[in-house]
Amino acid sequence: MNRRNVFRALGMTVVAAAMVGCAGGQDAPLEPPGVAQMTDYRLGAGDALRVIVFGEEQLSGEFRVDGSGKVAMPLIGEVSARGHTPRELEADISKRLSQGYVRDAKVSVEVLNHRPFFILGEVRNPGQYQYVNGMTALSAVAMAGGYTYRAKEDYVLITRGADPKKELRRAPITTPVMPDDVLRVPERYF
Repeated sequence: MNRRNVFRALGMTVVAAAMVGCAGGQDAPLEPPGVAQMTDYRLGAGDALRVIVFGEEQLSGEFRVDGSGKVAMPLIGEVSARGHTPRELEADISKRLSQGYVRDAKVSVEVLNHRPFFILGEVRNPGQYQYVNGMTALSAVAMAGGYTYRAKEDYVLITRGADPKKELRRAPITTPVMPDDVLRVPERYF
């Protein structure tokens, strides 16, 4: 084997070792502490809502947030819901109804069905799962049947659904999970 082939083989070994490190997610940046504290549920496309306008049965009912992030309400038309909390949506609907339709409108918004989250990697049943209020990455792993024997159990890789950059970050297993998040449990190599 000549020198050129030795250097080529050495270079390929270094590249392969770097790829193994990346695949485990060790080089992914840590999730900022403020993001993990995000506990207010934000509405998005696909959420099913129950809207109750007290004293006005014909204005109450079950509605779905459409693909454009809006809810079509009787009388007032489309109301923007994407990115708002249920309490913020209540206030917006109440304000719009009070502008000539219902005197002193009292509105309640309840989320009936949340958008799903996704879990991939070293779990027994990777896939799409229904979001549950207050869930963490560890409870998401439990929903997916637990870790496989190859799983790295001390952190997960997470891409937040609410992050416009869709950046992959490393997060502790106690981090809160939100709808549209994609979790990946990395593989351990030793």
